[in-house]
Amino acid sequence: MIPVMTEILTTDRLRLRLVTEDDAPFYLALANDPAFIEHIGDRKLRTVDAALRGLREGPIAMQARHGHSLYLVERLEDGAPLGLSGLVKRDTLEYVDIGYAFMPEHRGRGYAFEAGQAVVRHAAALGIRKLAAIASPANTASIALLQRLGLRFERRASLAPDQPPVNVYLAELDG
Repeated sequence: MIPVMTEILTTDRLRLRLVTEDDAPFYLALANDPAFIEHIGDRKLRTVDAALRGLREGPIAMQARHGHSLYLVERLEDGAPLGLSGLVKRDTLEYVDIGYAFMPEHRGRGYAFEAGQAVVRHAAALGIRKLAAIASPANTASIALLQRLGLRFERRASLAPDQPPVNVYLAELDG
């Protein structure tokens, strides 16, 4: 398969692009990172084929359905994949929400904030006026990032009967 590099956003250091099926090995590693499992959830992706299905049913399908999704975040200087960041429309939330996850070796370097700022601007450009986010109450780093991005705590909610409650954040976006 020839990789499709559909760039969505760029920042000083990063490129955010559509995920492709070729990203399955990276997604497998990210989804099995202990912090991902703790704060986002165990997607039970244990093989590259399972990760490929996860991409097809997740970001790839969401992009086709809504015109936005989670994007692969790459470092501009060398194309290294760092994580995912983008816009998610969940059936369990009224508003589109910003989501992100980065590999451990790329945390603490400002990449999530830089990508997040670009995603917030992108959401406004798409006409999204209220942007949500969810975070595990124990994920203090993610909560601090959401607050830096201008989202404010709204409420606690369970998004599914078998899931623990999460913090829901909201921001009003300018057009």
